[in-house]
Amino acid sequence: MTGQWQELNTPGGIEAYVQRPAGEPRGAVVVCSELYGVNEYVRGICAELAGLGYLAIAPDYYWRDARRTELGYSAEERDTGMVLMRALGRDQLVADAGEALAFARAEAGGHGVAFLGLSMGGHIAVRAATELRFELAAVFYPGWLLNSGMPLVGPVPPLETAERIAGNGVFVLGFCGDLDHILPPAEWQAAEQRLTEAKVAHELVTYPGARHGFACADRPADHDPASAEDAWQRVRRALAEHL
Repeated sequence: MTGQWQELNTPGGIEAYVQRPAGEPRGAVVVCSELYGVNEYVRGICAELAGLGYLAIAPDYYWRDARRTELGYSAEERDTGMVLMRALGRDQLVADAGEALAFARAEAGGHGVAFLGLSMGGHIAVRAATELRFELAAVFYPGWLLNSGMPLVGPVPPLETAERIAGNGVFVLGFCGDLDHILPPAEWQAAEQRLTEAKVAHELVTYPGARHGFACADRPADHDPASAEDAWQRVRRALAEHL
C-alpha cells in the first residue's frame, strides 16, 4: 500500500507521511528524519517498515515554517535544511513527538511503539524518550546528546536527564561510525557512560571506518553498505523483541 500524508490529531496542525502494512500491524514506528525532511529516503524507510508489518509514521517537524519539506543532499539544500532546523524549538519538538506518539499508539494494533531517528531525528527520538513513554528508540548518529547551543536542544541536553529515559522504560539502540564528524568517538563514549550511569537499558554500536550518514544509500560519499546492513538487522531484531 502506498503511503500518504495526513493530519494527525489536530486539524490544521502537524501532518505526517503514513504508510500502513498490508495486514494488522505488529506495532508502530515513528520515523524522525534528518534535517532534509521527509524525503524519498525517509519514505523508503517507511515502506520497508510497512513491509515488515509495522505502521510507519514520519512527522513533518518543519510544519510551522514549511509544509511537507523534501530536500536532497546538495550543499544548497543542506543550507535550506539548516535554516529550518535552527528554527525548531525544544518544546515544539516535544509537543509534536507527543502528537505522533498518540497517533501511533492508536494505530499500533495493541502492540508497542518505537521512535526511529536519523541524525537530527535521532536527537528528537532521544529527547522524546526523556518526556514520553514508549518501547524503543533506535537512533542513527544522533546529535547534541550532551551539548546544547541549538534551539531544538534547549538549555539542557537530553542525556543530562537520562534517568527519565530509564523511568519511561525506553530501550535505546544507537549506531555511530568512528569517523563521524558531528558525533565524534569521545562524545559517543560519553553517551554510553551516561546511559549506563542512569541505568538506561541500551546498546550502542560503533562501526569502524563509517561516517555520518553511513546508512543512507542516497549519499554515496558517506554510505557504508556493510555497516548499514548490520545496523538495520539489529533494528529489525529490536523491533521484533520490543514491540
